[in-house]
Amino acid sequence: MNKIECKSIYKSFVINNDVLNVLSDINLDIVQGEKIAITGMSGAGKSSFLHILAGLDKPTSGNIFFNNTNIAKLNNVSLSNIRLNNFGFVYQFHHLLEDLTIEENIYMPAYLNNSLDKSKKYKAKEIMKTLNIYERKNHLPWKLSGGEKQRAAIGRALINDPKFLFLDEPTGNLDESNSVIIQDLIMELSNKHGIALIAATHDNKFVGSFEKIYKLVNSKMSILNE
Repeated sequence: MNKIECKSIYKSFVINNDVLNVLSDINLDIVQGEKIAITGMSGAGKSSFLHILAGLDKPTSGNIFFNNTNIAKLNNVSLSNIRLNNFGFVYQFHHLLEDLTIEENIYMPAYLNNSLDKSKKYKAKEIMKTLNIYERKNHLPWKLSGGEKQRAAIGRALINDPKFLFLDEPTGNLDESNSVIIQDLIMELSNKHGIALIAATHDNKFVGSFEKIYKLVNSKMSILNE
């Protein structure tokens, strides 16, 4: 079973010669298929923690293991390979490439790990149908609504069959109706494909769908629903 393990994670930033501690002695194990929400006030360190978990940033100290490999110690090439083949990312801002069609945006992670073949193109087609954006596949992002752009971002995150999906306020820019649609889609896809969800969110309705809920306060993490 695929697993991420955090061992005594600390993260601090130096601002105007002052040290700001955002994460202190965080220990957490996440197994593929689990659904975990990270809550806390803005600036509490939720995004920083997600970025460290996903190998997008390094801790000030401590270790992150993915299947017993310490990703905090890997070089950029090795780390990129792990991310491309095991992790997916959905952010508050969709970060679609504006010069590419929706279909091309969804292809991008498969293109980057040299796996864009007929089977991946068929998978992209099925993903777009599931997300109800197949009819928009040849459109550029600026022609889509906010909810459609976020669905495309989810499709892009899923194309390489991730084991872990990281969600950083994925519905933060959406109205209530689109938020519910996106949340339901994420949960459905996680259940169907056995993908672990790790979400940083303020959305109380979304939080209630998760098996484990953690809260970051004063750089410390505690579980709320054990």
